[in-house]
Amino acid sequence: MIWESNASLAPYNTFGIDAKAERLVHLESEADVAAYALHPDGLAKQTLLLSGGSNMLLCADVPGTTARIAWTGRTVVRETEDHVWLEVAAGESWHETVRFSVQAHWGGLQNLSLIPGLVGAAPVQNIGAYGVELADSFDSLRFFDWTRQEIRTMDAADCGFGYRDSVFKKQLKGKGVILSVTFRLTKRDHRFQTSYGAIQDALASTGVAPSVESISDAVMAIRQSKLPDPKVLGNSGSFFKNPALPAQEVTALAELHPGLPQYPQADGTIKVAAGWLIEHAGWKGKRVGNVGMHTQQALVLVNYGGASGPELWEHAQRVQASVFEQFGIQLEPEVNLIG
Repeated sequence: MIWESNASLAPYNTFGIDAKAERLVHLESEADVAAYALHPDGLAKQTLLLSGGSNMLLCADVPGTTARIAWTGRTVVRETEDHVWLEVAAGESWHETVRFSVQAHWGGLQNLSLIPGLVGAAPVQNIGAYGVELADSFDSLRFFDWTRQEIRTMDAADCGFGYRDSVFKKQLKGKGVILSVTFRLTKRDHRFQTSYGAIQDALASTGVAPSVESISDAVMAIRQSKLPDPKVLGNSGSFFKNPALPAQEVTALAELHPGLPQYPQADGTIKVAAGWLIEHAGWKGKRVGNVGMHTQQALVLVNYGGASGPELWEHAQRVQASVFEQFGIQLEPEVNLIG
């Protein structure tokens, strides 16, 4: 467990915002988590629990204690002829974990390649891309309960997964920390999802048949062509959620705006592309000072350098208001606002 005072959080958030933490503690093992919970300057004074910093917008300095998840490790805990159960520590890179599974020819996570962040934060948001969500390959997780000072094992039902949602954003928010996540991955008879986005076109262009490896490579190529590298241009990926609307409302909207991308959902609603709405409201590639929506993907809010959290949030609100004025749809942020 390593402690710092008045520490810059710029290296630990993908927007690259230089907010300061009054105290920053790096938790490098599960034993550190238990010790931190009892430390007088630890949990009792915690203001922020920091994972990969890829799904948050820092709008102010952080008082009190910021705890950073930094323990790592991957273990195969069970295996059959058809499946493998892979337990991954919360501090592991999400993308590196996906690539680890892909290189082992295990299916399930390939569509989620190149999503920034750490594994421990992934269930909180129930991250998803290209027709696949974390919940699709989820088996269980281990959760350290701050109050009880004990570890709970939780299955999918316990986690209450929804679209970019879980109990960790509601009932269990601030109640503990995810220690590790176990995935149930396929070793054969893979079921591929290639109907979303440009995956089919990317595979067709290379003449390669769908496989764990080829789909991961296609997703990476698509994302790299559209999304900026946070190490080069500060961003958190998709800033807004794709709104799910009643079918009747989408039908009426599509009559006014032909070409509106639509994705029917199991519950009867239809998801519409927030990026399309933002682009057709005139914000794609439009820069205001040091902030703007990316030139290749209108859903990505970017920091061109030196922008503060409030500046970025102000721009996001401008985009929200413009989309609502033109389409009557209120966009909801996917990122967490801090401060």
